[in-house]
Amino acid sequence: MLLPASLSSASLAEPEGMETLRRSLSRWKKYHIKVHLADEDLLLPLTVKPTDTMMDLRAHLVREGVTSWKKTFFYNARVIEEHETVKEAKIQNGSVLLLINDKRGKAVDEW
Repeated sequence: MLLPASLSSASLAEPEGMETLRRSLSRWKKYHIKVHLADEDLLLPLTVKPTDTMMDLRAHLVREGVTSWKKTFFYNARVIEEHETVKEAKIQNGSVLLLINDKRGKAVDEW
């Protein structure tokens, strides 16, 4: 099918400036999530950025007075690795992460 010149694929693409604007705005994005501390039966609210790693989340928890040493983050029945960002783990606004004791005895080596 032939498209009129005014509707060519080049004109349907986003302007270059829009993609740059979208990327720059994403660093200001904040997600309001909750961390379920299974051992203490506590649900703790946190505000995080998509670029925060699980190590950053641990630092947030320490500031709240919660020790997360030798505990593992889970999201959607999957272990979230320490280096993964909120965005990489596909965590969305309103999500709940589970933080439980690591029964396998694996210590967090990255600290």
